[in-house]
Formats: sequence, structure tokens, C-alpha cells
Amino acid sequence: MCLVNFLHFKDPMYFVYILRTSSNTLYTGQTNNLEKRLKEHQSKTIKSAKYLRAFPSFKLVYSEKYLTRKEAMQREIELKNWTKQQKEALIGNNY
Repeated sequence: MCLVNFLHFKDPMYFVYILRTSSNTLYTGQTNNLEKRLKEHQSKTIKSAKYLRAFPSFKLVYSEKYLTRKEAMQREIELKNWTKQQKEALIGNNY
């Protein structure tokens, strides 16, 4: 099997995610290690998103997996341009 074909069968490595803050706002991001990124956000250090540092807590409400960073970044941009109502529908429908 050639390397290119092998890469297409690997598990997705990139995630787009939506977090709901304690003030009911939504934060959208992307990462290659979701568990690690959530811990970084919780730590409220320089590695956490500045926006999330303002809230005492948040929870993961939605995520999607992608094979490439490019796909994840494109989806993140798409979701960031959506209204809160559109994101809530996505979260509610659990696509």
C-alpha cells in the first residue's frame, strides 16, 4: 500500500470544537489534541484562549474530526461566521 493511501485510512487527527461558557456564550476553536487543549483552556495560563480566561467555567458541547489541519481551519472559520442561533441548532442536532 502506498503512503498516500495509508494516510487516507488513518484516524482523524484534527478537531473543531465549540465550548459553552458559564455565561452561555459560545467559543469555537480547532486543535490536533482536544483533550490537551481543553486542559490548557482550564488552566487559564498563557496557553489558554484569552477569551476563555474571563469565565469561571466552560463545557465542551460539540466537536467534529478532520484528517487535515486545513479542513479543520476551514470549518472553524465557517463556524465562526455563523450566528449563535445557527451554532445552537448545530449543537442541538448533534451533527
